[in-house]
Order: sequence, then C-alpha cells, then structure tokens
Amino acid sequence: PYEGSCKKNKFVNKVIHMTLQKNWTIELPTESATQSLARTLASLFNRGEQLALKGDLGSGKTVFVRAFVKSLCGQSTDVPSPTFTLLQTYDTMDGRELFHYDLYRLKKPDEALELDIDYAFAEGITLIEWPEKVSLFLPDDHLKIKLSYGQTEFERIAVINAEENWAKRLRKISL
Repeated sequence: PYEGSCKKNKFVNKVIHMTLQKNWTIELPTESATQSLARTLASLFNRGEQLALKGDLGSGKTVFVRAFVKSLCGQSTDVPSPTFTLLQTYDTMDGRELFHYDLYRLKKPDEALELDIDYAFAEGITLIEWPEKVSLFLPDDHLKIKLSYGQTEFERIAVINAEENWAKRLRKISL
C-alpha cells in the first residue's frame, strides 16, 4: 500500500524536521552580521518576552545588545554596558520598556529580585547577559542565544535555542 509514495514521505520528513527545529547555528562572519541578526530578532520581540544572551567575555554580546537596543529605541540611543550598575532601562520608540541586565557581578539569584527582574519579565522586553545567574527565575519560553568565537578575529557563531512559540516566529524569517 505504500509503494510509489517516496515523494510524500520526503515531504512529510521535511515538514517534521521544520516543525521540530528549535535550534539554529548561524555563522556571523563580521560584526555587521552580528548587528544584523540582533536587529532582525529585536523586531520580533513583544512585551513580556526575554532574551538570554550567553557568551565568553569578548564574544560579541555588547555588539549584539547595542544593535538590538538601537533598533528598538533609535540609532542615537546611548547604550552603555551595565556591568557595574547591573541594569540599564530604555523606552522603545513605540513606548515599550526595555530592560538590559548584565548579571556578571551578581552573587546570588535573589539579588535580581531587588532589580525588579520579575517586573521586567512581565512588563518589558528583557535582555539578560549571564542568564545562568537567574535561571531559576527565567520563564520557560525565553529565547536563548549563545555567541562564541569563530575562525577569524571578527567571526562569531550564534547558537539560538527556541521554545515552540519562538521557533514558529524564527522559521517565518528563515533563520
């Protein structure tokens, strides 16, 4: 009964692969490619959504965050690193709140509550560097990105992990 159905099986396998894909690995050959990815992803974010950004020191997190923030808040927006303040807040051009946490210096996860991270998760767009420091508090459906060094000085590799709500949106933009 299944003879002659190779085309159908190939199509079904392709659809299954697309439906289940929740991880993307993207080569970013230049700093501008990293910025482009950040701008593209920023356009998909809604209030109450989080981006957990991981990577070693110097792996491109700051480049990514600056492009992400400027795309939502305007190109003239000053985007300092919150390494010492732990938090920078912004108003997007359409009136949403954007929270940027750099939790490198956080000693205990509960300290994040003093920074109103629960409010940020519920009401704003939240970018978190060093998210492993607050993994207990992160909603399950947050978007995860890990940046790592590539083969050249400016090349980076982005590994994106998405739960189903994000995976659907990412597939629509052909990541």
